[in-house]
Amino acid sequence: MSTRPSKIVCVGRNYAEHAKELGNAIPDRALLFIKPPSSLGSLTQGVSWNQALGECHYECEICLQIAHPLSQETDPAKALDAIGAVTLGLDLTLRDLQGDLKSKGEPWERAKAFDGACILADWIEADEIGDLQELELILNINDVDRQHGFTKDMIFDIGTLLVEINKSFSLEVGDVIMTGTPAGVGALRANDQLTMKLITQSGEYDWNTFVKA
Repeated sequence: MSTRPSKIVCVGRNYAEHAKELGNAIPDRALLFIKPPSSLGSLTQGVSWNQALGECHYECEICLQIAHPLSQETDPAKALDAIGAVTLGLDLTLRDLQGDLKSKGEPWERAKAFDGACILADWIEADEIGDLQELELILNINDVDRQHGFTKDMIFDIGTLLVEINKSFSLEVGDVIMTGTPAGVGALRANDQLTMKLITQSGEYDWNTFVKA
């Protein structure tokens, strides 16, 4: 599936340990924000940002692609049927800029929605994946595992997330959901080599990218 999304809906603090590592409260409902289609980057072109804005942090996440429209769906099982494909992605964050914006009570899209702030791996058809709550992700940087998460540890499971998102946003064909990142986020450095690995009930997939010098 290669449909360009109308939006990328992101979920914050969906793993308790990640919320704790950033000193944030564990939410009692899904924390949502949006990245625009213009934020999409590519694995082959790598990660880059305006370094005058400070550190850029990696956040590796399970990502979902919507295959048919959803509007005001209240049944998690039916909402799950709308998922057409799955992959891993990098939700990139300008952490220094985000902290500055948050301290002033200002919106922090500038830190999350910049060009290249969303890098998605190749899509895998959902029917090849198996149980979405039995997925495992690993982010390795320079041959060291930095993040290791399991969808079963999500605060809000995938069906619940889709229903919660649908209360506010209709989802269109091609839209992307980034389901939150596990603990282990940190700053990227020039020339870092990144490998994202997705482990499913039916097999393993991995993708590589890099940070531009």
